[in-house]
Amino acid sequence: MYSTTDFRKGLKIEVEGIPYEIVDFQHFKPGKGGAMVRTKLRNILTGRIQDITFRSGEKVGKPDMETRDMQFLYRQDDELIFMDMTTYEQLQVSTSTTGGKEGFLKDGQECRVLLYKGNPLDIDIPLSLVLEVVETEPGAKGDTVSNVTKPAKLETGIVVQVPIFVNEGDRIKVDTRTKEYLGRE
Repeated sequence: MYSTTDFRKGLKIEVEGIPYEIVDFQHFKPGKGGAMVRTKLRNILTGRIQDITFRSGEKVGKPDMETRDMQFLYRQDDELIFMDMTTYEQLQVSTSTTGGKEGFLKDGQECRVLLYKGNPLDIDIPLSLVLEVVETEPGAKGDTVSNVTKPAKLETGIVVQVPIFVNEGDRIKVDTRTKEYLGRE
């Protein structure tokens, strides 16, 4: 069991038998009554975002989940195919439940697959990754004064906003939660 004081982004909880991941939360105290915790939760089964408010100190369940280290093999339509590193068993994970994280996967990349009651549901990838820029507009010389950004397509196919001085072939660090540029490597 978790208390609302244990809440943090990314924590997996169970409310009324449904597993959720905390996307955002905020403690607040209304003018009248006790403190509350307003949360934004992602239903792990469907991928839908839902707002739920809890009383401060309220207890919520811990979902029956396990994680396994796996290797990403390939994508087939809306399914991601992974291989268990110890048993060589292959698992399929639907992209509808991964919350956009599949855009950061490269063939052969190792990550953790989240299983709920034995069924693969979600993937855990590192908070930041170093990826190569494969396509972007060239930056004009002298355009480095302000925070001007431009779109850049990375080796995994995902598009992020980068500063104007980033060129094709550069390796950049990207925050996988917000898709923000963190720096050059």
